[in-house]
Amino acid sequence: MTSSFAPLLALMLTFVLSAAPATQNAPLTPKSLEMALVGNPSEMAGAEAETLAAAVRALIGPDIPNHAKAPAPKVDELSVAWGLEIPNLSSAPKVISDDGRYAFTLTRIGKTNVYAAVKNFNWGEAFRWHYEIDGRKFVAGNGQLEVYTTPPESKEQPNAPHGKVVQMPKWTSKIFEGTTRDWWVYIPAQYQAESPACVMVFQDGQGPKNYMPVIFDNMIAKGEIPVTIGVFIPPGVKADGKPNRSFEYDTLSDQYARFILEEMLPEVEKSYKLRHDTASRAIAGISSGAICAWTVAWERPNEFSKVLSWVGSFTNIAAGPTVRAGGHNYEAMIRKTPRKPIRIFMQDGENDLDNANGNWPLANQTLSKSLAFAGYDYRFEFGHGFHSDKHGRAILPDSLRWLWRDYKIEK
Repeated sequence: MTSSFAPLLALMLTFVLSAAPATQNAPLTPKSLEMALVGNPSEMAGAEAETLAAAVRALIGPDIPNHAKAPAPKVDELSVAWGLEIPNLSSAPKVISDDGRYAFTLTRIGKTNVYAAVKNFNWGEAFRWHYEIDGRKFVAGNGQLEVYTTPPESKEQPNAPHGKVVQMPKWTSKIFEGTTRDWWVYIPAQYQAESPACVMVFQDGQGPKNYMPVIFDNMIAKGEIPVTIGVFIPPGVKADGKPNRSFEYDTLSDQYARFILEEMLPEVEKSYKLRHDTASRAIAGISSGAICAWTVAWERPNEFSKVLSWVGSFTNIAAGPTVRAGGHNYEAMIRKTPRKPIRIFMQDGENDLDNANGNWPLANQTLSKSLAFAGYDYRFEFGHGFHSDKHGRAILPDSLRWLWRDYKIEK
């Protein structure tokens, strides 16, 4: 590099590697790219190198040369591929983890300006990384990485009957007055009108509605969880278009529990029969949606007894006028209140958020200690991850088996 990175940005093409060596006439994947890079690709002859480089360039969108920030690497389970194309380097670029545990050099493909590398990591590995180009940290090329394998229950299974997802009419709430929201209901293939079903409610439901149905299909078919109707509810939107998420999710009150029990579930029951005993009801969420799920069970433990919490925001987001009204209070409330009949599966990671509202890893660890002190039925999986759903989704089937482990499932 010479005086600055400005000329570099103008010339640089960044890309995510996602295909198979061009010699196979198939898209690259991290694994097939890894095989293509075995040996000494820097000594590839012209045609061979250009063929592989051309296959990579074919994946680069027309606007990529104008990007000021490198996209994320291509992640396929535990295999991760990095790559970029850049001319006039005095040495090959490097990928370096911010914590210094990893450092590896990208391999040049022949005499082209394409550099690539593939690395395999352990399950649950997580770290921040950046490019080093000609000895200098390239601030526009960085990110965070978190890798897991995909559980088989997340993939369609041949003998599992498929349920259906029904988009419900847009809902206008009276309890959260002036808000509207889309929402969806999953109906398992095994549902029968004469047999009320269990129910599991998901906050931020616009995400889980896309991946939960296949998991429900597979686990219900195997008898690992009961016949369960899934209710996927996003946060409300106000008339002025502003989101109502934090007010609904982070506030410590019974308002959201009433919203679920007095508005949403009765609407579901106009078409489908649900069980009303607390052992047959679960509620789940991520981040603020997770503390919301806990609050529903805390306020109405005789209505919901099972909670699934991912990277829960048990922090002081809803500070209120006292600047101390937020979810961090649960740590003390759980210890000072007679134990409630709630079972909770918690997940968090050491790289979760740390900001003015609190430290998420510490908050979740502290909450788990309070649950243990008060004698709750809980499980806490603490990994290395960030504020994401990656770890939670990787262990989701095990989480559901644990939550429903002693439920009598009718064959």
